[in-house]
Amino acid sequence: MDEQAKLLQEAKSLARRYRNLTGKPLGITGEVAEFAAAELLGLELAGARQAGYDAIQVDAGKNIKVQIKGRVIPKGAKPGQRLGSIQLDKEWDIVVLVVLDQDFEPRVIYEAGRDAITAALIAPGSKARNERGALSVSKFKSIGVVVWSAENA
Repeated sequence: MDEQAKLLQEAKSLARRYRNLTGKPLGITGEVAEFAAAELLGLELAGARQAGYDAIQVDAGKNIKVQIKGRVIPKGAKPGQRLGSIQLDKEWDIVVLVVLDQDFEPRVIYEAGRDAITAALIAPGSKARNERGALSVSKFKSIGVVVWSAENA
């Protein structure tokens, strides 16, 4: 196990302990999701604070800019959970959603293209979706496709 993977394992352990003690999340979901997506999908992570995208996927010699979103969804979680903001004015080609269990282990990864996400974000309706670019997890699942699943790994 390389140093980064080892460190993330320790961070996940601390985050579980913190949640059990306080009932609050520690805030490592994004980093865990980025690492999991890179490892499981063969992505190259971009530098820290890269505007718009988190990783690059090389496909037939073309660089595809990937924004990575992560969400911890424990068993029995209530519906209606939202993703962080997806900004249409930033540079990205696809968004992947890494769904993690309560132990920060990846369960499934969905992918959706820019056109589908743009259409969902600009559709009339929700202020959270239209103004803040916040899609619900269920909406993302409905427009995306599963690209990795722990069940099929």
